[in-house]
Amino acid sequence: MVPDDRRYTAQHEWVEVVADSNRVRVGITDFAQEQLGDVVYVSLPAIGTQLDGEATFGEVESTKSVSDLYAPVAGTVVACNEELDAAPELVNDDPYGAGWMVELEVADPAVLDGLMDAAAYRAETG
Repeated sequence: MVPDDRRYTAQHEWVEVVADSNRVRVGITDFAQEQLGDVVYVSLPAIGTQLDGEATFGEVESTKSVSDLYAPVAGTVVACNEELDAAPELVNDDPYGAGWMVELEVADPAVLDGLMDAAAYRAETG
């Protein structure tokens, strides 16, 4: 499942625009969580952290490995999904919903146009 209302990165992050704002919500795709296996821990940045596009902003630890999370666009962290502290399995159970990771305030929303749409991401992940 790859929702059509988001943009995607080659590192398997998704980006969803928060309605009527310069904010985006970021998480990992269903493909990524399947590759990871059971997620047991998620490390996220502090609110207020400035991120450069494609910079590492955290980690997801699973029973198989530890994987870096990459910022799909530059921005400031304005929210983190605190639910993941107690329930990291939300990343597996609902990667496009309750398993979201951070919200970023994006200076230039036009940069989202440089990310893959759902059709391109589906083609890349087969």
